Amino acid sequence: MPTLRNGSFVLVLAALLVAALGVGALAADGEIVIGLNVELTGSIPVIGQSSVRGAQLAVLEINSAGGLEVGGKRYEITLVIEDNQDVAPSAAAATTKLITQNNVLAVIGPNASRNAIPAAIVANNLRTPMISPWSTAVETTVDRPYVFRAAFIDDFQGEVVATFARETLGAQTAAVLFDIASDYNKGIAEIFRERFEAAGGRVVAFESYTTGDRDFSSQLTNIRAHNPDVLFLPNYYSEVPLQVQQARRLGYTGHIVGSDSWGYEEIIALGGQFMEGLFFSAHYAPDIATPAAQRFIQAYQARYGSAPDDVAALTYDSFGLLFQAIQDAGVVDRDAVRDALARITNYEGVTGTMTFTGTGDPIKSAVFIQIKDGKFTYYDSIAP
Repeated sequence: MPTLRNGSFVLVLAALLVAALGVGALAADGEIVIGLNVELTGSIPVIGQSSVRGAQLAVLEINSAGGLEVGGKRYEITLVIEDNQDVAPSAAAATTKLITQNNVLAVIGPNASRNAIPAAIVANNLRTPMISPWSTAVETTVDRPYVFRAAFIDDFQGEVVATFARETLGAQTAAVLFDIASDYNKGIAEIFRERFEAAGGRVVAFESYTTGDRDFSSQLTNIRAHNPDVLFLPNYYSEVPLQVQQARRLGYTGHIVGSDSWGYEEIIALGGQFMEGLFFSAHYAPDIATPAAQRFIQAYQARYGSAPDDVAALTYDSFGLLFQAIQDAGVVDRDAVRDALARITNYEGVTGTMTFTGTGDPIKSAVFIQIKDGKFTYYDSIAP
């Protein structure tokens, strides 16, 4: 990342500032400050809004219960929110600000992998725990012991989508259309291709575009010429409806499947009837919610008047994991909290049971959702 290398002096200075502030300041006056680094503006604002709502609900519940008990003392949680504008350099800068100026104990977010990866570099260099609710790109946590996630990783997701296409849909051939400029899209596209072909299928077209493109007719015309059994679109909710519409209007009639980036009901409003019957992988399904998930869904609906999506649930789980780690650590200390996060096993979250086994990547299941009668409907579950 050239932007981060050019800013190496800033990172060194930030590290010195953190050391000078000292651990004790992290819990001044019975308060623990937690940062939220989210995409409130840019191309995916719905994700940022959902993340803020999940975070605010988690903090409200803890503070309403008298605060978080740590080592026999109760602390009020203060949430500091930074908008990363869905831009990688801004995501890194927001992380630096939260750690060095706001003196947060930990950072939740960013969500999109293209923002989470540069933010993770900063958080790890400044020895501050970071949990990305939604980033599934493998690179986010690799060799970064201070960086965790609440989501499954793309290696797992790419495999389960490939397996679903081969076994459930019976696909012999597949095509992929993906954003080559985005770490998430590119990474999961490549994993899907590898796993689909390893399972005996054949990828007949592997087409790319660049963030912001609106005309996909050239790529989709080539895909249509190969007439694959399934078309995989591992792209964001704001782009997929247009891609699906263009594919159908060009005459493609095969299956279309997606990834967890589809998990926002706005995709149905944007795509209308074109989205009906399509499948995508997701982190949880409200219609098979566990008791813990049901409590969260009810509280979220009561507060915000709408159902929570994947990112809201994953953000809520990220705070739950962090609160558990702080309590397990018994002290308000970044290193101790990092160590406690790495030891969490069988955490019963809204999006499923999570266990960490030496890395920042939880072991957890995925679900498949079908868009049916204009709603997200649970279809199947796939365990690791």
